[in-house]
Amino acid sequence: MMLKTSLFFCFFIFSPIVSSAFPDFTVMVKKNKDTVVNISSHQQAIPSNSAYNLIGSGFIISKQGYILTNYHVVKEAKTIIVKLNDNREFIASLVGYDKRIDIALLKIRADKLSVVKIGIPEKLNIGEWVVAIGSPYGLEQSVTAGIISAKNRRLASEKNNVFIQSDVVINPGNSGGPLFNLKGEVIGMNSKIYTLSGGYQGLSFAIPIDRVINIANQIKKQGQVSYGWMGIQTQDVTEDLADAFFMNQPYGALISKIIPLSPADEAGFQLGDIIVTFNGQTIESATILPSKVQMMATGKKVSVKIIRQGKLKTITFKVGLLADENDLLTQKDIKKEIKLLGIGISSLTINDRHVFKIDKYGVLVYSVIKDSLAFQFGLQQGDIILNIQGKNIWNVESFEDIINTLVIGTKVAFLIQRKGVRLFLSIEIIKIPI
Repeated sequence: MMLKTSLFFCFFIFSPIVSSAFPDFTVMVKKNKDTVVNISSHQQAIPSNSAYNLIGSGFIISKQGYILTNYHVVKEAKTIIVKLNDNREFIASLVGYDKRIDIALLKIRADKLSVVKIGIPEKLNIGEWVVAIGSPYGLEQSVTAGIISAKNRRLASEKNNVFIQSDVVINPGNSGGPLFNLKGEVIGMNSKIYTLSGGYQGLSFAIPIDRVINIANQIKKQGQVSYGWMGIQTQDVTEDLADAFFMNQPYGALISKIIPLSPADEAGFQLGDIIVTFNGQTIESATILPSKVQMMATGKKVSVKIIRQGKLKTITFKVGLLADENDLLTQKDIKKEIKLLGIGISSLTINDRHVFKIDKYGVLVYSVIKDSLAFQFGLQQGDIILNIQGKNIWNVESFEDIINTLVIGTKVAFLIQRKGVRLFLSIEIIKIPI
């Protein structure tokens, strides 16, 4: 009897505290459920030629009918059907997409549309409550809640993106749906789960909404997406490194590599500089910086604060254009013989760039003819030509374009990489019989 009384007493005392820890989601969900849509993507299987559907989620961002979802939900779709919460259905057009970040922009012709409010992911706090609405396994308007587990989470399989990690229950069909904060603002697009079984296992990942909207705006205005590029590699600042660099606390992005002739190189950044603010925003760690740079428009001048030898310094650089890996992949079989120099060159594959540790440009010298011009001036098989007379070599075509502008009788500086070491060669452009 005493045991039963004690158990009852404890439950009576603590149950109000436990229940008060959980917020009421009902008002927020009621206000936002009409902004969330179900997406059915009609696919054609190859080679069986049989039809099947992919189910996903999305959310409305304008009264003009623009809808956002994941690209993998509508990839190669023959028809895209959008179903609203009031059961109206529309055939959607695919306005544009970005494979790299996995975002697609759709459009429907409809009236009386409810539109989401856009939040600010930077203001999220670890442990903050968030809510997902979507169509897991086709079950429309399913609501799940959880907390923010981490911000700016980088995944090994997603080097171009960072995620908001939460423990909100997400399953197949939630892809492309919104992640709300308690104010009813969308702070992310649900995109991935970590799973060994195919279902939810406690780890959910959403693309920060500021990045999603940035891409959507580019698609609407330009019809394509471009990314900013700085030309550096960075690492986190540990406590020991903070002491070595005369910092009071460890934060920022420590520059460990600068690509020659990159925007960072031309602006005067140095190895050992620690980037602590970028475009007015504090950089807590190296993980945060790449996505900040990529969201900048090409050609935009950006102010960066660094710590150099213990002193704060401001540098302004002009944002460059990040090369598209898909473009690089299409060049992998391109080879060309350059008769003027007596060499054979080929574009670098993604694997080549990994092996040779080459970032964004360069062509591989796969053959050098004996006694040719290139041979006489020291160019060797296996060299990677990065730059000619101050101009970057992005591929075989750009190499040819530059070679065709060279004047016979002049000396030209070739920047090459040989066995991991970069050096300049001076080659005098003269005609030699080959």
